[in-house]
Order: sequence, then C-alpha cells, then structure tokens
Amino acid sequence: MDYPYVPLPARGPLRWPDGKRVALILTLNLETWDLVKDTDRPYYAGGPAVLPDLLPGRVPDFPNYSWREYGQRVGIWRLFRLFDEMGVPASCTANAVTFERRAAMTEAVKARGWELLAHNWEQGELLTDLAGDPERERAVIRRTLEVYRAHMGRPAMGWLSSSLRGTLATAEILAEEGLLFWCDLMNDDQPYLVSTAKGPIVSVPYSNEINDFTLLTRRGHTTDEFRDILVEELEVLHAEGEETARIMNVGLHPHVSGRAYRIRALREFLAHAKRLPGVWWTTREAIARHYLAVAADHILEETRQ
Repeated sequence: MDYPYVPLPARGPLRWPDGKRVALILTLNLETWDLVKDTDRPYYAGGPAVLPDLLPGRVPDFPNYSWREYGQRVGIWRLFRLFDEMGVPASCTANAVTFERRAAMTEAVKARGWELLAHNWEQGELLTDLAGDPERERAVIRRTLEVYRAHMGRPAMGWLSSSLRGTLATAEILAEEGLLFWCDLMNDDQPYLVSTAKGPIVSVPYSNEINDFTLLTRRGHTTDEFRDILVEELEVLHAEGEETARIMNVGLHPHVSGRAYRIRALREFLAHAKRLPGVWWTTREAIARHYLAVAADHILEETRQ
C-alpha cells in the first residue's frame, strides 16, 4: 500500500454536501473478546486493563473481562437511549463474534438503521499477529466478511481492525475483497486515497486522540473535561471547515462512556453539536462515496504531489 504526503495547505478545498463544514462521526465500538485463550502470554483485548499484572491467556481474568463486559450488558443500552433521546445516529463497529455471541447489540443497531462496520473477527485477535503471512490474514478477513454479510444481508463496505492493528497487506486485501473504505489510519482530518496493487481504497480516518479510552482511561480526564475537549475540538474544526471541510471522529466504548457518571459529557456535547450550524451527521460510507464522486479535483490535486 502507499499514499502520498500531501500537507493540508497544498490541497484543493474539500466541500461536504449543502456546505456543511464538519462531518461528525460518533463511533460506538461493539467489541467482543474471549474469556481465555490457549496461550501463556499475557492476554488483554482492546486498550489498557483496569487492573494491571495481566494474567496468562489460559487463566480467566475476571476483573478485566467483566469490567469490559459491563458495556455489553448495561453501558451500550445507556448509550443507545441517549442517542435516541438526542435524535442523532452513531456509526458502529462490530467484531464478527459480536454478531454471534452478543446479537442483541447488533440487532439494535440494525433496527435503528445506523451504519455498522466490520471490525475483525474477535477483539483480541490482532492482524499484526499475522504480519508476513498474508494468506492467513486474508483468511481472517474473509471469514469476518462472510459473517458480516450473513447477518447484515449486504457486503461490508468499511473495515476497522481490532485495536487498529493492521499490516502492510491489510489495505490490499480489503481492496481485493471489494471494500470501499478503511479506517485504521489516524493521520488526517479529511479522507484520502490509499493505493494498493488491487486498486485504491479510501482512508476515512479514525482517532485515538478524540477517544474515550485515551481521554478517560489513559489520561484520567473528568466528565467535565471530557465534554470540554469534545466541544473544543468541534469548535476549531467547524471554524476551519469554512475554508475546507473536516471530519471529527469520536471513538466511544460502552464500558467507558456508558458509565452512569460519564453519560452527561456526551449528552451536553451532542446538545452543543446540534446547535451548531454546518455539522453533517453522516456515515463513513457517505463520506467515502462523496469523496470519490464529488471531490475529483481534490483527489487530482493530491495525485500531483
């Protein structure tokens, strides 16, 4: 895979539909992990553990496992209720095993008509463990896409790797499988094209910076600080979006943002975003299709660099 380095000032202006300034993506990650794995290596799926001193994979780690499982049993439903109350959509991701072991979550997303991305097979199974073995990586991706299609009734258009741990082969495999966009790269506020031997794929950036795991769990920000950071990010991107359009991705995990004492931060942020003109409440697929269909001049400017 390859993509050009195109600094923002060198690009042509990008415009969203109806003159919107910021495409706001609220990502609910519906992740599922194994309780045990057949390994003596320390095992933890998806971010920092709430308790340190990780156990070998073959030993159940109930404090860390059940801390995360709170999000599936309680936290996600608090988030669903909030989004319903506020009348805003989420763009969700789901591991293949989530469809099979925690189907209530994916069915709730389908019932709301929200976007749902393929998010690897199981959250603790990282594609980087298969680096250098593209055939095994391809098998995991295809297996995941088959489950997605069986449950969604349509092929997946987008992909986010577990813990964003892709390999040099991931983008090419996804392009070969017919996917439109890929979200593992976090280096921009706009979409751009990634070239592969199997054709291009659109990068629709995710964010580990504007992310509840980073802000609340890793850095220990308070509920008010979390809200203020989200508001500040949106305000700046909105102002910059008058010149050229931006994306704001908010990464959310039900066992982090779905806690009772943190839900207020999202409620107040969403209320602020709804009052702000020029916010595009959209999907990653819509962003990717718009970029390919209407931003030809912007893409041409990039390819000249």
